[in-house]
Amino acid sequence: MRHYITLLLITCVLMSCENTSQNSKVSVKESHIYVNDSLYTIKGICYHPVPKGSPNKRDFATLTQDLALMKEAGINTIRVYSPINNVKVLDEINQAGIKVIIGFGYNQGGVNDIDSGSFIDYVNKYKNHNAILMWELGNEYNYHPEWFGDDIKNWYNEMNEAAGLIHENDTSHPTTTAHGDLPNELALSLSPNIDVWGMNVYRWDKPGPIFKQWKSVSSKPMYLSEAGSDSYMETAKDDYEQGENQRAQADATKQILKDVFENKDICSGVTLFSFTDGWWKAGNNDVQDVGGSAPNSTGVPYDASPNEEYWGIVDIDRKKKQAFSVIKNSYLNSNKSKN
Repeated sequence: MRHYITLLLITCVLMSCENTSQNSKVSVKESHIYVNDSLYTIKGICYHPVPKGSPNKRDFATLTQDLALMKEAGINTIRVYSPINNVKVLDEINQAGIKVIIGFGYNQGGVNDIDSGSFIDYVNKYKNHNAILMWELGNEYNYHPEWFGDDIKNWYNEMNEAAGLIHENDTSHPTTTAHGDLPNELALSLSPNIDVWGMNVYRWDKPGPIFKQWKSVSSKPMYLSEAGSDSYMETAKDDYEQGENQRAQADATKQILKDVFENKDICSGVTLFSFTDGWWKAGNNDVQDVGGSAPNSTGVPYDASPNEEYWGIVDIDRKKKQAFSVIKNSYLNSNKSKN
């Protein structure tokens, strides 16, 4: 009897471990994303936690606190710009009921990047982890043809080949990319292996028109891989005062999310930019600086200036901004609908 109980306990432990890493099936059907045959709407956030005073070095020391805030806000998806090569981090994200879009860069010194082909090693290592939602290739590379011999076709061909390799190795997760705004005919024709098109869209506080534009050129799923607003007004505009202005960020976020969730027949959701302020982006990493630059930044509400260190829905100390409540209300209300 003692041996039977011991065997039973070992079996339960093994089953528990298996369930922790067991891969859910993510698929694409009729312009939508499904997880285990259930329609999945991305209610997400871009996540790149860099502490005060640090160079651009991601640190998950605050993960438990961050996940608690994300769950409070109704966030179900995190988008990261580089792979998380720590199974404990992925396990904790999964235990929080949140999924991850894993981003691969083109040239990252041969570490999990597209140029060296090492990204596929990461895919094969983690493809059975339940936290994974999609594999993302590149971020706004269409704005940088100079990185690819001044011919953006080189990137689209590389991206398509990488997506095809993922398909050969992992049949449980779609491929995606974060394209700068609406992909043109060239991008679409050269990249048939991309299953879901993410788009970084900064069209003031009105992304709505892009959904019909997308529907007219493709039947594949799409989502907004970036959208949002910063909480600093470079200049006063309309009734928004110059300086730190959380109300401007909250108002813009509310309108953006309204457009997203009113178009769920076309749009599969959004990963807002971003979870926390990034003090490393525009100057002295020990203080919060005004300024910074970003491509197509004239579409940033409401002053056409990105102020790169002010994009968080929480500040660097995890204090909630006004936009946090807007997101919470939108995401949780959306959760109550059929989608």
